[in-house]
Amino acid sequence: MLMFRRLVLGAAASAAWAISGAAHSTLQTAATQSPNDYGDAATWLCRPGRQDACSVDQTTTVIAADGRMTRETWAADPNAPIDCFYVYPTVSTDQTPTSDMVADPAERSVVRTQFARFASVCRPYAPLYRQVTLAGLRAAMAGGSAGASMTRGVGYDDVRDAWNYYLQHDNQGRRVVLIGHSQGSFVLMELIRNEIDGKPVQSKLLAAILAGTTLPVPKGQDVGGAFQHVPVCRSTGQTGCVIAYASYRATSPPPADAIFGRVANPAMQAACANAAALAGGSAELHSYFATGTRRWVGGDVRIDTPFVSVPGLVTAQCAIKDGASYLEITVHGDPADPRADDIGGDMTPSWGLHQIDVSLEMGNLIDVVRKLGSGLTLKRP
Repeated sequence: MLMFRRLVLGAAASAAWAISGAAHSTLQTAATQSPNDYGDAATWLCRPGRQDACSVDQTTTVIAADGRMTRETWAADPNAPIDCFYVYPTVSTDQTPTSDMVADPAERSVVRTQFARFASVCRPYAPLYRQVTLAGLRAAMAGGSAGASMTRGVGYDDVRDAWNYYLQHDNQGRRVVLIGHSQGSFVLMELIRNEIDGKPVQSKLLAAILAGTTLPVPKGQDVGGAFQHVPVCRSTGQTGCVIAYASYRATSPPPADAIFGRVANPAMQAACANAAALAGGSAELHSYFATGTRRWVGGDVRIDTPFVSVPGLVTAQCAIKDGASYLEITVHGDPADPRADDIGGDMTPSWGLHQIDVSLEMGNLIDVVRKLGSGLTLKRP
């Protein structure tokens, strides 16, 4: 748990660093590293039709408030009508400023938690990329010097190249959902802005999910900030839109120094779209949490599945308070019932629930993607 917390802290910090536009000069490696060959299968964590990082057990124990437990099985859909393209957050433990192209346990673990479950509704694509590592982040923060932004680093270039390879060799006219978290969301934000927004390829964008980031939009509007033609999603049937949010507890809203949910431009605010209630209001979350070592139910009960779901325990709504716009999370624990009364995931007040941004809304996000793909005619690869 401590190591995972360090990894996620790196993800949160890297997002903050990127959003501020400051990066250490040691990250200016794009000009000195050769492009990846995304025709090489080893450059992908996940691709359809093979055993890889997405071929992992997603079985879940569903725990009712009264402590009753049922087992929820899971299976990928090899005939899913749409594709998903995922960019993972900062997790690399490589001791260089940018990561190598070897899939370590850290990259595989975050795919297991954040992306593999989507394979039940879409064909999964997840490229490896030379991201800013935890070591690179520490060096940059210690140096305190401004340099190239991550949006022009080798990591961004890798994701752009992987995206273009996918379009040229894999897409074959299919609609696609872009999915990212933290550094991954920030890179995808720039990819959409540079390569998709207002261009013919935008017709392929079914939706984008940018979790754990700050997407600027004009106050009271859903488009016109970071993107000019890609609006915030406001209904389950809406296509070509973006779901963006950052999670904070209702009991611990974003402070003045919050890294997410605040935009420096007073005419802008952070976009918030709640996958459980895109039209607005509060709704129950269909969360999937890694089982870990947390005691999810009282007594001497052993949970032998990698994930748990806790119906009715968590609700969320988009909130605007004290200049911050964010996904407000409420946990409805009941000390009188045998189920756990909390979910964990807290970092510092500035980071909020960044560690579990995706886990909180996982089931709701999958429901949105499933509905978007349900009306499309299957295109064979």
